[in-house]
Amino acid sequence: MPEYDETAEHADEQSAVATAASDESVEAASEPDAATAEPDETFDPVAELRQKLRYAPGDWFVVHSYAGYENKVKTNLETRITSLDMEEFIYQVEVPTREEVEVKNGKRSQVQAKVFPGYILVRMELTPESYSCVRNTPGVTGFVGATDRADRPAPLSLDEVLKWLAPAVETAEQKKAKPEIKVLDFEVGDSVTVTDGAFASLPATISEINADQQKLKVLVSIFGRETPVELNFNQVARI
Repeated sequence: MPEYDETAEHADEQSAVATAASDESVEAASEPDAATAEPDETFDPVAELRQKLRYAPGDWFVVHSYAGYENKVKTNLETRITSLDMEEFIYQVEVPTREEVEVKNGKRSQVQAKVFPGYILVRMELTPESYSCVRNTPGVTGFVGATDRADRPAPLSLDEVLKWLAPAVETAEQKKAKPEIKVLDFEVGDSVTVTDGAFASLPATISEINADQQKLKVLVSIFGRETPVELNFNQVARI
């Protein structure tokens, strides 16, 4: 009679358990992670920004600068913060922007436009030293928010800060309106040249502008008569 091998039976049981565990691992790995597979449709970047602003140290102040030099002033101020060892008092400098669609010479492009040209935001603890650091930065013309003391400007409220900074964090899907269309170089009465279509190379005069649909109505001279023609922005160029 063959002898009963208890060791062999135990090895078979371990093998079976290992195989089952391996199968479960493969099955689990093949199933998509529900948490990562589906985007969080409830995520609100503006609400998240509000939460961050609520607990950020310091107050937000508006600083006036020369229009068109906002980024340069931001760089100048950040350099002064470092050189004057003011990192513990001045925490953040922002030039608030929003996304716009700009039309120039018939071409559309996405640009980052200043929310309030000529102004920057500074998050800081207001002390005589921090005030001096900001106020004496090249390009800064002063603080906004008058009080009874020139060196004690009024800080912004949370809602006011949000109004300045929210446009930069809003996504295209969450915007109720389309990006603002900024029409450049096109005005009623302008002389243009048709660059595309049946009337290409002909001169024309703009009679109507529809910024929302990115269309123009122009008057083209055909056989001595002005004929109205509707064209897209990218079908004309200024003369």
